[in-house]
Formats: sequence, structure tokens, C-alpha cells
Amino acid sequence: MRMSFHFYNPTRIVFGSGTLNELGNQALPGKKALLLMSCGKSAKVSGAYDRTLEQLKKAGVEVAEFAKVMENPLKDMVMEGAAFARDNGCDFIVALGGGAVLDSATAISAMATNEGDLWDYVCGGTGKGKPLSRPGLPVVTITLTAGTASEINCWGVISNPETQEKIGFGDPMLNPVLAIVDPELMRTIPARYTAYQGFDALFHNTEVMMSNGVNILSETIALSAIRNIAMYLPRAVRNGHDLEAREHIAYGSTMAGMTMQLTSTTAQHSMEHSMSAYHHNLPHGAGLIMISKAFAEFFMERHACDAQFVKMARAMGMERADKPQDFITALVALQEACGVADLKMSDYGFTPDEFMTLAKGARSMQGGLFAANPCEMTDEDSASIFEKSYR
Repeated sequence: MRMSFHFYNPTRIVFGSGTLNELGNQALPGKKALLLMSCGKSAKVSGAYDRTLEQLKKAGVEVAEFAKVMENPLKDMVMEGAAFARDNGCDFIVALGGGAVLDSATAISAMATNEGDLWDYVCGGTGKGKPLSRPGLPVVTITLTAGTASEINCWGVISNPETQEKIGFGDPMLNPVLAIVDPELMRTIPARYTAYQGFDALFHNTEVMMSNGVNILSETIALSAIRNIAMYLPRAVRNGHDLEAREHIAYGSTMAGMTMQLTSTTAQHSMEHSMSAYHHNLPHGAGLIMISKAFAEFFMERHACDAQFVKMARAMGMERADKPQDFITALVALQEACGVADLKMSDYGFTPDEFMTLAKGARSMQGGLFAANPCEMTDEDSASIFEKSYR
């Protein structure tokens, strides 16, 4: 166990039910906000839209709305949003939405103040890897989902359909200045998406536990998050208005934002990003669920992190767990309890002849996450995981 770590997060986190009502009393970083939202209706259905406008008005902030974010954010949308922010004289961003909106806020923040194209600054794939020359617009996040933890970190995952890439982009200077995490805003999320988002949060934490960079603090936080998600996610899926369950899932998700700043996630996320880069209609959490069992079994077969799997199984409710395979038992039981154990890659258009293409795409887009694995994983190994997950 590593006893050393580096941790820096300048984001003020305001967490708890009803905390959106505190937005107007916070020290906001500007006077005209780009209100960034999805092209759907989630913000309005949840009531968050009207409440946010009320709070911004209370704080004396003008608003210019940009509601064009899609489920897997596209580069062209980011560039359009950045131009919109400049044209409307916005001096900060309020990101009101789920993971796609929060991820987009990071990229729009950067491109609103820096010249060129987003892919000039992306590291990996066909990105040019240039450093940002200017700080981005300050970002305030109001998360409507519990999954990505993007509300408290400086990263966003953006897709480029022209190159069939889905790559993480970020810089420490892009960390949000304020995050409102109000579980009341999450009660209207449909059951299936509650499950997808909850498993995304779970896997952020389980991957940190598997990572070769896990340390005493990231493990402590991750196990707490895993325990809360495993206990409360089935309740949140069954009844979205179960506020206690929503609170515990939101906690587990936000804690993942901390663990991922302390320890990198693993290639499970790289592999899913490749899946949804080639099949854009695949929800991120669904893709992670599809490959999760075979991905964990790969490391079990090599005894790469046996003790970590036992710790996670115990955190997931198997108090007497004593072997790595107990984690698989707990994971499958949780997927069954949430109604997502039968997801099929074939339902999203995947075919067996894609496995090596997906494997190579995962490494080319986000090869750095492979370096966090507890043992080597070749392209052939990744293709085999896709094959074992296929149905």
C-alpha cells in the first residue's frame, strides 16, 4: 500500500439535499453566465432550471443559454458553445446537467479563451497535445446525475466523429470553482439511467482499487463510496424519489471525483470509450457494465490484485468474502438487482469482427489508463475481454 499521495482540488463543494437554494449566496466568479445544458428536458423536468435562474437572478447574474449538449458530446458542439460564450460576452459558465454537460463545460471553458481547435490541445490519438496558453472561463457545476464526478474535476471526455475518437481532455487550471451537488435534483432520472450512472460511479471507484497507483487515501475513500453505492443503488433504481438512496449514490459519485484525482482509473474506461466512439448510441455506463465481469476476471486469472477484490466484495455486502471471485458474485448480484445484468453488445450494433479494432482504439485514444492496470494487458487481451463480454 502506497503511503504517499498528492491531492489538490480547488473546487468548493456544496453537498446535500436543497443546496441549490444556496447558489445565490455563493461568491460567483462573474456577472454574465453561459448557462450550459443538454438538448433534452432533464433540467426543466427536475425543476433545476427555474430554481437555477432564480438563484442567478438573486446573485445579480445575467444569463445566456446554450442548450445543445448531446449524450456523448461532440467536438463541433464544443466549438460552437465556445463561440457562443465569446459572442455573448460571458465571463463564466454554469454547467447545469449530467456528465455530458459537465464534460462539455471543461472543453468549452478552454476553447472560449484559447485559439484554434479543441483537438489542437487534446493529448492522445490524433490530438496535437499543445498546452493551453490562457486559463479557461471559470466554471460552476450543478450536477443533475450521480455518475461521472465531473462536477469536481478538470476533465471531460469529448468525441470526434471524423476520426472516430473519444478522448479525455483537461488541465488543472480548468477545475470548477464551485460544485453544487443536490440529490433533490436527481429524483426524476429514469430507472435505467439511474443504474447506468450509478455503475459508472461504482466503476470509477473499483478501478481505483484495482489500479497500481492506489494509495491509503484513495483506497479509504473508494471503499466508502463502493459501500454506499452497492447498498443504495437498487433502492434508487426501484424508486427514484427515495431521497435517502439518491443522497448516498450522489455521495459515492462525488467521492469518485476525489479518488480519481488521487489514483488513475484503469483500462476498463479506455475500452468503453472505444466502444461508444464507434457506437455513439451506447450509454457510457451501459458499456462499462457489459465488459465489467470479463475485465475483472482477467486480473483474477493472473492474481494481479487479489486482496483488492476481497476488500471490495466485503464493502459490497459480502462480509465473509475471502477470495477474489466473491467480487464477481457481488457485482453480478448488484447488476441483477438493478435490472442491467442482461445488456447485450449486439443490441447496439456491435459485431464480433470489431473486437481488435475496439482494442486498438482503446489504446490509441487513452493508452495512459492501460499503464494503471495492475498487470500488462495487450491488445489481444483487450480483444479477448470484448469477445467474452459479447452476446
